Amino acid sequence: MRTGRASGSARLSDAVLQAPVPPVWMRWLPAGYVAAVLLLEPVTPVEWPVSFLLVALPVIAASSLGPLAVAGVSVFSVCLEGLLAGSTCCAGRSAHDLWERHYVGAYVSTAVVGILGTALAAHRTRQEARLVHANSVSKELMRTLLRPVPRRIGNVRAAGLYRPAEALVGGDLFDLRATPAGERAVIGDVRGKGLPAVRTVADLLGCFRQTAYESGDLLEVAGSMERCIVREAGAPDDELFVTAALVEYDPHAQRVTVVNCGHIEPVLISRGEVHTLTGPPSLPLGLGALSAERPRAHTHRFVPGDVLLLCTDGLIEARDPAGSFYPLLDRLHDRFAGRPAPDPFEVVDFLDTDLPRHAGTLHDDVAVLAIAPHESPRTQDRA
Repeated sequence: MRTGRASGSARLSDAVLQAPVPPVWMRWLPAGYVAAVLLLEPVTPVEWPVSFLLVALPVIAASSLGPLAVAGVSVFSVCLEGLLAGSTCCAGRSAHDLWERHYVGAYVSTAVVGILGTALAAHRTRQEARLVHANSVSKELMRTLLRPVPRRIGNVRAAGLYRPAEALVGGDLFDLRATPAGERAVIGDVRGKGLPAVRTVADLLGCFRQTAYESGDLLEVAGSMERCIVREAGAPDDELFVTAALVEYDPHAQRVTVVNCGHIEPVLISRGEVHTLTGPPSLPLGLGALSAERPRAHTHRFVPGDVLLLCTDGLIEARDPAGSFYPLLDRLHDRFAGRPAPDPFEVVDFLDTDLPRHAGTLHDDVAVLAIAPHESPRTQDRA
């Protein structure tokens, strides 16, 4: 998915889930093993029944091939053992040696290993099918929770990206709503993984989608989400918390208000410059009882041509093979500094392309949300 063609979490909707494909070297390993066996006997100074090594061939094939292919490899192995034994007989030994008990033992052993290898390949194939099914369910679940980000909502243009790590179920969340108070957005990262984290994501998104429309400022929305976390825990729990950043855009004042609850600071791309929007820090959601200090809001100028980027730590903590973190500010500066104002889709699309080049395999979920003011504010009621 490229955000210039589709928005937000559409990656989850469009992705085609398939069983993992073994690497090329593994698929060619059975043929390479046969070649090695055939080349081994001529280069060894001692005459020995090298065909006995073919007993392992069905198991080697079972690591990458399907059950029918493994069964065929097993039959091929027995036939090749007989062919090699026959060639030994033609070299001066009696034909009776072809059915000498050691050769017969090799034939039987290969057939037994072939049956086991075929069963192993069938089991592996079933497990892969179950994995694809489980990931399909996970994909649908995350698509339901992280709804696609509209290209235009209220007075902002927007784009989003969700890249899962090892599984399609994670603890990252984001959402954007046009409310009577202004366009409000949230991005967050739930501590932990798996279904408990997904449950917390669902509760928080439901809380945000309800309270974002209610009267009150952004601090009240943050307070409602704090209480939601406490209810979710059922008791004081220092292990359950969510880092989150809430944003509200006022198109008439041309400013953005940020409430940061222990999350990564937003990044502003403005007039060819890239910098973070620093503000007063506060504890993550769910840990408010540990301090008497409440979250505080801070405002920044936000005009047409600016792009505000929100992300989770999976982006900035992605490492390259040398162990270096992804240099977000530097990469954004190199790409957008001194150039015309970018569109949110351009920013997200750039990160979607550049991050895999840096990190290759992701070890943590990545969520990105970019918003930009529309040139002319809408005057109609917001939905």
